[in-house]
Parts: sequence; structure tokens; C-alpha cells
Amino acid sequence: MKYIAYLTAAILALLVVLVVFDATSRYLFSHGSTALQELEWHFFDVVILLSIAFTLRHNAHVRVDIFYDKFSPKTKALINILSALFFVLPLSFLIIYIGIGFVEMSFVQHEASSDPGGLKYRWIVKSLMPLAFILLSIQALKELVTDIKRWKSL
Repeated sequence: MKYIAYLTAAILALLVVLVVFDATSRYLFSHGSTALQELEWHFFDVVILLSIAFTLRHNAHVRVDIFYDKFSPKTKALINILSALFFVLPLSFLIIYIGIGFVEMSFVQHEASSDPGGLKYRWIVKSLMPLAFILLSIQALKELVTDIKRWKSL
């Protein structure tokens, strides 16, 4: 997971450079590129999708903290267990199941950008969707085991 975080950080740095370059060339030199703009979107997709599991690992995901912070450690562990079992894992498995067919269809159809000068091989960025949720499932299972141990010990 640590190396995926490093890869994501590197892609985020590249995204910043790409956006600055694209904005500079577009507004100062009146020269824009559809491919560069789409590459920005793809890099943004990579950053978001590959950060999901990392965010769960570091307990930085979205939650109603005004209530959660006031709960006892045992109640927090129970909430984490229930949310993993009834929300995170089922949704992840559903997205993996649907996403694989989605990527396969994109690959078979040689899906590319519909814009002139756009990027080809759209299946590559689409393949990150099931991959991201595979990583999320693995992280959620690890967190689930940890929370079950914590809940039993409290």
C-alpha cells in the first residue's frame, strides 16, 4: 500500500506540472491540446481511485465525526465492523464485478476519446476502477480483522 501511495503522490506532482503547463500554453500562447486536457483528467482519476484504500488505512475517510468521536472505543469498533460488512465490502465487490465487464467492453471496442486529438486506450484508466476497489476490499478486510480483535478485547 505504501508504494501505491508513493506512485499516487508522484502522479499528483505530475498532474500539477501538467495543469500549469496546459494553462500557461492555453492562456499565454493561445495553444491548447485536447490530449493534454484529457491526460489531466486521467491523472486526476488515478489520484482519486488509488487513494481510496490509503484513506481508509489512515482513518481519514468521510464519516460523521461529530457523533463518532463521542463514542466509546468498543462502540467505534462495532460501527467500523458493521460499516465494513454492510457497506464497504458489498459495494466494493459490486463495483469490482460490474467494473471488470466495463473494462472488458472498453478494451474489446478499442474505446478512445470521441474528441479529435483525444487519447486512445481509454480502457487503461477504466481498469483502475476495479483495481481501486480490489485494493479497498483488501484494506477493508484488514481493518475488519483489526476492529474485530479490538472489539473483543474491550
